[in-house]
Amino acid sequence: MSTSNARAVVDLDVTGATISRHLYGHFAEHLGRCIYGGFYVGEDSPLPNEGGIRLDVVEALRAMNIPNLRWPGGCFADEYHWRDGIGPKDQRPRMVNTHWGNVEENNHFGTHEFMALCELLGADPYVNGNIGSGTVQEMSEWVEYLTRDGDSPMVALRKANGRDEPWKVPFWGLGNEAWGCGGNMRPEAYADEARRYATFCRDHGDNKLYRIAAGASDDNLAWTEALMKAVSCLGCGREPRNIFQAISFHYYSHDGDGIHKNPATEFSDEQYYNTMVKAADIDRVIAGHSAVMDAYDPRRKVGLVCDEWGTWWQAEPGTNPRFLFQQNTLRDALVAGVHFDIFHKHAARLRMANIAQTVNVLQSMILTDETGGLVLTPTYHVFEMNKGHHDALQLPVHLIEKPDAYDGGGDPLDLVSISASTKDAAALISVSNLALDADTTVTIDLRGRAVTGHRARVLTAEKPQSHNTTETPNAVAPTSLDATLEGGLLTVTLPRHSFCTIQLDLA
Repeated sequence: MSTSNARAVVDLDVTGATISRHLYGHFAEHLGRCIYGGFYVGEDSPLPNEGGIRLDVVEALRAMNIPNLRWPGGCFADEYHWRDGIGPKDQRPRMVNTHWGNVEENNHFGTHEFMALCELLGADPYVNGNIGSGTVQEMSEWVEYLTRDGDSPMVALRKANGRDEPWKVPFWGLGNEAWGCGGNMRPEAYADEARRYATFCRDHGDNKLYRIAAGASDDNLAWTEALMKAVSCLGCGREPRNIFQAISFHYYSHDGDGIHKNPATEFSDEQYYNTMVKAADIDRVIAGHSAVMDAYDPRRKVGLVCDEWGTWWQAEPGTNPRFLFQQNTLRDALVAGVHFDIFHKHAARLRMANIAQTVNVLQSMILTDETGGLVLTPTYHVFEMNKGHHDALQLPVHLIEKPDAYDGGGDPLDLVSISASTKDAAALISVSNLALDADTTVTIDLRGRAVTGHRARVLTAEKPQSHNTTETPNAVAPTSLDATLEGGLLTVTLPRHSFCTIQLDLA
């Protein structure tokens, strides 16, 4: 097997934007077995639970410092009516989930259950409101129900349902994918709706909402421009109007044949590389949205949010195709590693990102079964290994030597991806070797601060198709990796198709 070389410079004393912990956010939709059978098993379940919430799932997510959780959708959000999910469970009306399998739901997991889940996780709630089939009044009253204190009608209703104190809800979504399942709107029409709904989503007491307008798919920059025009004061010398505080976009990675076309665990070398090319292209997409936003908001008061991202493959054989249950391989983990390096690069504008989805759906962290089985996916380990980047300061990384790029006839792919950050008296470097056939020796020139200790971990496996199951839960799991430090030069050899983190202790 061949070995390639890479050289980089990291300036430990030159810091950039803060990498918000919310770039490591998550997404839980009423879809397949994400909520029911994933997070929520019911109070009568033999599995350890608190109020029906599965506790081993909570424990696993707490270990990776989950910062926020988006709910109830997704497409489901724009057909969800929150009043159906409060009060005694045996009195809650049933509903049909028309987007995901046309199945009936009993609404046993609703507002109180979601907020209890967030409290157990230690995660900030990101509630996505219903613009597609709801009303301004309905959304306004949901905000009041959740966040207001005192003795208003919604406060009285919340107290009657067993919760005296208001919750803190920092993040609020104004619909979802309004260009598609959220209403098939034109961008200008949705921009007007977003302004109207945001106006009536009030800040109650000391709860300040971060209102997120539903934005584009991929690189639809016209959608972002319509939203920026809706809040801008271009040419007047004033900041954008404080109507909504962020704009979202969605981005899914695949192997060149489109989403949900091919299996998760059976793919060729060419399909592997095509997936990495698609994952890396989010850099161009974020830069495009940022450039549009900069024209209207040069001081970057309005945030960019990627509140759905990840891989999308065929559902596993024998499962409901509308439940989107897919396996999760080392390839998926490397997609996550590439995304995070790019997210860190754009941290000055990108304020939040939410992987789709947390349990049993798409590029999930955790796979569960009804008998109590729980599997941590390769992607879970990337999140856990990278948690040192949460709320750290971005460090510039200069890649001055790198292996030849992969060129499959389309966009070339750099085979080394790297980012770094610092917080307190520590730094964290994340680096991926995307090559399928070559180890890569990476030499990093650490400048500006003395390094007093270092530890490296690596995530890899025999092949990129490797994945974890209940029978082989650690087929893809992090292990220690040798690294040497001499005279400020850190050297580490990354196995082929691997993700590595290097923790530095700083003087």
